[in-house]
Order: sequence, then structure tokens, then C-alpha cells
Amino acid sequence: MSKLLIDVGSTYFKISEDGNIGQHFRNFDIDIIDDLKRECSSVIGRYAKEDIHICSSANGGLSTLIIGLTNSFSLKYAVNIAFNAGINIIDTVLYPKIKEAVPPREMIDVVIIVGGIDSVENIFDENLIAYLQEVSYQNVVYVGSKRNSTFLQEQLPSLKVLGNIISDKLQIREEELKGYLTDLYQADIMGKEEIKSLYEITSNQIFSTPYIVNQALPLLNERLDVADPFILVDIGGATTDIHYSRDLVNDNILTESGYDRLVFKKLGVYKSRESLVFSAKNNEFVYELLAFLNVTENILEENSEKATRILMQLSIFLVLYKVSKHHNAYVELALERLNSIVLTGGITKVLSFDEVHEIILFFYKKILHFHHTPTILLDSDYEIWTYGLRS
Repeated sequence: MSKLLIDVGSTYFKISEDGNIGQHFRNFDIDIIDDLKRECSSVIGRYAKEDIHICSSANGGLSTLIIGLTNSFSLKYAVNIAFNAGINIIDTVLYPKIKEAVPPREMIDVVIIVGGIDSVENIFDENLIAYLQEVSYQNVVYVGSKRNSTFLQEQLPSLKVLGNIISDKLQIREEELKGYLTDLYQADIMGKEEIKSLYEITSNQIFSTPYIVNQALPLLNERLDVADPFILVDIGGATTDIHYSRDLVNDNILTESGYDRLVFKKLGVYKSRESLVFSAKNNEFVYELLAFLNVTENILEENSEKATRILMQLSIFLVLYKVSKHHNAYVELALERLNSIVLTGGITKVLSFDEVHEIILFFYKKILHFHHTPTILLDSDYEIWTYGLRS
């Protein structure tokens, strides 16, 4: 018998059997496991635990603060690894400016400290320790120069020291940190009773959905008419993720993977609706976009089906804007070189192709001053995550 694949999201859960995918709106009055059994007990009962594979984004993922010595290597490498491990980056701090940095107020799941090749010493000092005393965090990991690890271990008893992610040739070494972060995600799942209860029906590791989707990207051109370079935008209830071909980025990172990922934790349509509206109101182009869509700004205050559709359209525009050359807080993608845009997630069940196309056309004309768009593909059956679970 083939595998049974289950994806538990913040708003829906999906179940795939022999290529047939069912989607169910979550009942938040009962536990996830009870909801699954209520809707799909007959299907689940036909499979052994080892044949059931689950991914989940329902626990929201882990948050990280990254402190690095340079933008060119330390921060860039650590950010790259964290995103690919499915970690949400709350903030980054450039160490030479740490005295002016404002510590995050929220609890941080993991702090990553990185800097220097192994032959360099005396990188970090008491300024780092003073800053961390103002941060609430659960885990702290060091992946920088070996020669600075003793000082940090003496000052931070809970510090986890791993191999340097920067080689002597200034190339990225990602596997050890990525494995550590993946294990932390697993431990986080095991600490959340709702997600932990899913092990009642599976004996396999539960992975984060963004990680699984990233595993599916090399397989897309076998199943969809997609051409590199491409991006895949996954818009769900709590977050918006963007997965992209690495040849859209002009940087010095050499990795085994041809694809990377960014997560926008505050651009979801349901659970993070307020922050999405806030981002829209503070974007200089959104009011012109609303006029283009023949609606007024009042739509942002409504709670209707039409308002939800508009918010989904705005989320597409905002995520493209945030990775364009007009916005420098995230990775800049060469969107003018893009051949394909693939959309997946809950948005594909709501928006039509024309509604997606008019947003992307507006973005390319207004922001990039192009009069054509890349090929647009909608994963309307929401099956891309299944490619990653099967691989």
C-alpha cells in the first residue's frame, strides 16, 4: 500500500492518498489529532504507522536572533542556513554595532552567534555578553571561529558549540547547523502537546512544512511546466513563504542546494491578518494598487469574503516588493530574470488565475517597469508539499 501523507497547517489540514488530496478546515475547539480522526479515521486506519508521513506548520516554527561579525559572510551564511532549516528570523545584529542594537522583546527560541574563520581570535568580548543579558532566549549556539569558543563557553554556560559555518576558503558549511536547527524544531514539536499527539498515528519524524516544500523544488520541472529561475510563493493562514532559485541572488554563497527560502511571519491572511493590514497600510504603493483593483482603503477594515480576496492579492504584492531591489531588509532577488512564478497554499483555493495575474502585472509594471510577467502557475490541487514527503 502507498504512503498516506498529511500536512497540518494553521488553518487547514490536508491528506493525500494515492495522489488524491482532501482539504479540511481546522476545528479549533478540539485537538488536532481528534480533528484528524473525526474527518479521516477510516483512511488513517488503513495504514500502518510507518506508512504515514506528516509535515506541519501549525506550531508556528522557531524564532531566531542572529549575531554576526560581517554582512558579507557571517550574517549572510547564518541567515541562509536558518531559513533553509525552516526557522523564522526575528532580527539580525551586526556585531560591530551591537552597542546600538535594541534587544528583541519577545522570547527567542535560539540565538545564533557567528564570526570569523578558525584562524581568527579575539572577535567577541563583554559587549556580546552584556547584550545577551538583555535578551530572553531558550537556546544559544556558536558556529564561528574555534579560537573564540573558550571565552564564550566560560561566559555562557548553556552555549552549544558547533563547527564553524565559514570555511578557511570562505565557503559555507551548513550541514551541522542545519541539523541542529532541525532537531530543535523537532524538540519544539515534542514540547507542544497538540503536535506531539500526532505521533499516535505515525512512527516517522514530523518535519516542518516549509522544509518539505523546499525538498520538493528540484522535482517541480518533472511535474509542472516551470522553468528556472523561478520562485514559489506559499501563502497560508499564518505566514507567507517564498522559495527561490539561487541563481536569482548575486552573492558569494556556495551551497549544495539550488534553492533557498524566506519566511514572512507577519504576512499570513488569517492568523496574522492584523499585521498584514499594517504592512499594507505602510506601503507607499498599496493605495494605488487598491485603486487599480477598484476598491477603497476601507476594504482593509472589512471582514468579508471580498476583503479576504483583496488581502490575498496584497500579500502577493507585498512579498514580491519585500524581495525586490526597492526593499533592502531581506534578500534581494533579481525578479527581472524570473521565468516562472508558482503559487501554492490556501490562496490557490480562493483566487482565480486572473486575480493573481493582475497583481503580478501591476507589480512588474509599477515596480520593475516591465510590461510582461513571468509564466504564472497555480498549484490549485495543493500537491507540491506531497512531492517533498514522498522524496
